[in-house]
Amino acid sequence: MELRSNQWYAGDDRNAYIHRAWMRRGVPDDAFTGRPQIAIANTASDLTPCNAHLTTVAQSVKNGILEAGGIPLELPVVSLGETQVRPTAMLWRNMAAMATEEMLRANPIDGVVLLGGCDKTIPALLMAAASVDIPAVVVPGGPMLTGTFRGVALGCGTDVWRLSEEVRGGTLSEADFLRSESSMIRSAGHCNTMGTASTMALVAEALGTIVPGVAGTPAPDARLLEAAQLTGRLAVELVAQGRRPSTFLTEGSFHNAIVALAAIGGSTNAVVHLLAIAGRLGIELTIDDFDRIGSSVPLLVNLQPAGTHLMEDFHRAGGLLAVLREVRDLLDPDALTITGRPLVDYLEVAPSWDADVISARSTPFQRDAGIAVLRGNLAPGGALIKPAAASPHLLKHRGPALVFDSIEDFHARIDDPDLDVTADSVLVLRGCGPMGYPGMPEVANMPLPQKLLEQGVRDMVRICDGRMSGTAYGTVVLHVTPEAAAGGPLGLIRTGDWISLDVRGRRIDVELTPEELGARGPADAMVEAFADPRRGWERLYVDHVMQADTGADLDFLRGASGSAVSRESH
Repeated sequence: MELRSNQWYAGDDRNAYIHRAWMRRGVPDDAFTGRPQIAIANTASDLTPCNAHLTTVAQSVKNGILEAGGIPLELPVVSLGETQVRPTAMLWRNMAAMATEEMLRANPIDGVVLLGGCDKTIPALLMAAASVDIPAVVVPGGPMLTGTFRGVALGCGTDVWRLSEEVRGGTLSEADFLRSESSMIRSAGHCNTMGTASTMALVAEALGTIVPGVAGTPAPDARLLEAAQLTGRLAVELVAQGRRPSTFLTEGSFHNAIVALAAIGGSTNAVVHLLAIAGRLGIELTIDDFDRIGSSVPLLVNLQPAGTHLMEDFHRAGGLLAVLREVRDLLDPDALTITGRPLVDYLEVAPSWDADVISARSTPFQRDAGIAVLRGNLAPGGALIKPAAASPHLLKHRGPALVFDSIEDFHARIDDPDLDVTADSVLVLRGCGPMGYPGMPEVANMPLPQKLLEQGVRDMVRICDGRMSGTAYGTVVLHVTPEAAAGGPLGLIRTGDWISLDVRGRRIDVELTPEELGARGPADAMVEAFADPRRGWERLYVDHVMQADTGADLDFLRGASGSAVSRESH
């Protein structure tokens, strides 16, 4: 076994001396040659509350690495807290991936354990690992335990959206809303709904990058620490066997991830993340694959926001393997996992222990509920909708557009009692794509007009070039491509234009002729609202970010660069 780290530590010359001497600090000679150097890429941060407990998880990983004869090296990496950073965590996903990739490549590391939890951290870590292509395995931080308020379980995110709308609709007092705040987050861990954090952990397991059966383990559960220690041991084995992302991640792996995404009712954000990861590996994956593979897959999981239960229930009921066992015939049987065994090998004994949480395929929670890809003159590059989170009566709809040129415009006008809006109106928010915001924020699930909430309306068709939280719900058409700021048709429509949505027909159109659209230019207010940065990461991002239909990665980061470093440091 030729270790990559030997390029730093082996030999008697001055450079090898420097590399060893500064790392020695009481470490014996045999720590440097012959023993795999395993980094623990840790996204723990006090400013990423969902990941704060990963320092404890890292200790268990270290124990496992040491037991297997490796040398554990904790490597703090860029951490993104979905609830904290402004203007949106998505702006820095690519930066976190790039920084992690460069640090893995630049250091004497033979393998890496990736610790992530909050929405963007697992995608960024996998993008980095795919790009540098050294042995890598993920330990997900896990969801929090279920909190309750007045005897009712609270779903993180989902109930924030629901309760805040009830306040605006006059059915819940502001005081009661604020009293629920201390009950919302019960323990360490990420959101307990089938939001993006839970989705990406489960999808990463289906992809093969997490030891099967681990994703979804609650953050405070002792079994997570056990899994972390065993994963530390596995990381040393991966180095010995040369098992790198490029050796087992295939088109079949992504096929399985898409089936899992549909069956669990996962977040639409998984689409941009999987596209970006595939792009780093050179695997051809398109948004149409999500529709082709996943749209006919039944939803088997009764979890918020599509259902009622939460992640603690999901884990108790059997977790992802119980779900995949029901759709085993839809999976690629040859796709491998990080253990070297096919994913389907883990499904022989994986029963559901609670049919109300994880349904049998013969009695699914919803039929044909996978993410749908829409096209039309409003979204020539495609747009997404999550039927499982939408209102059935709105999946075919025609109504007049009510256009907002920015999120600030939306907030300024949406609760105006004189706003010309009815339940049939189609709310359109633009300027929220990767370039236009910048960063593609989670604003597509626009709050409804207060005067309609007071009338009892709880859903409307909404269209946006941004994203929405995986914890959100509603009849929302999102990821409209090309975005308005990139010259997409969304930037040309005006209030009063008629829009038709036909999810079954996979269409989203504005009822204008090509000549009528071609005669228009973008609205002045939208152009003025475009945040065109002058410096720093935002400047680089806007100049190089691609559209949502390819994963919103930076154009110069597509593909892998490998682990080679051509020059010494001294």
